[in-house]
Amino acid sequence: MPALKPTNFQARIVWMGTVPLEGQGIRSSASGALDLTFEGIPGERHSGLTRPSCSRVLSQHPRHTPIANARQLSIVSREELDLIARDMGLDDIRPEWVGATLVLEGIPDFTYIPPSSRLQAESGATLVIDMENRPCVLPGKEIEQDAPGFGAKFKAAARNRRGVTASVEREGRIRMGDTLRLHIPDQRAWSHVLQARSES
Repeated sequence: MPALKPTNFQARIVWMGTVPLEGQGIRSSASGALDLTFEGIPGERHSGLTRPSCSRVLSQHPRHTPIANARQLSIVSREELDLIARDMGLDDIRPEWVGATLVLEGIPDFTYIPPSSRLQAESGATLVIDMENRPCVLPGKEIEQDAPGFGAKFKAAARNRRGVTASVEREGRIRMGDTLRLHIPDQRAWSHVLQARSES
């Protein structure tokens, strides 16, 4: 029995970019096409089969422990970026400010698509969704450079809207304007999730 269910939800790529290897910030640079490999995007800051563990997984691993890299790409939705901008009092949030790899348009409540979902291009290139990308202060630093006085507002405004991280399951090229189809795990939600979340 198939473990993943193709859905009729589709998203169009409206922006794509990469974060350079050099530098301290997370600002990404626009690109018209990206070649996805099992290590992510060659020459990109977040590429690699492994990565050092960070604050997001301190409950599982000591900091800087080598772990599998499920954060090769950062994916956000145009609709949620617009909501963040509205709550910050800005006309828009530029994708490069948040270090986005892809900006998609068309899937509602995008940040909360189920973990382990797939986004598949017509070329067959396929991304595996890891989980919600929790907001941090780094995008605020990029915003502050171009919109002084607004950077500190990002973290709160981006709560529940920061998008997801993903890794490459099937290699291939994706381009601006491509359509990605959402495939979700064909299983019900775990019945004990509320109990588990309430435990210390």
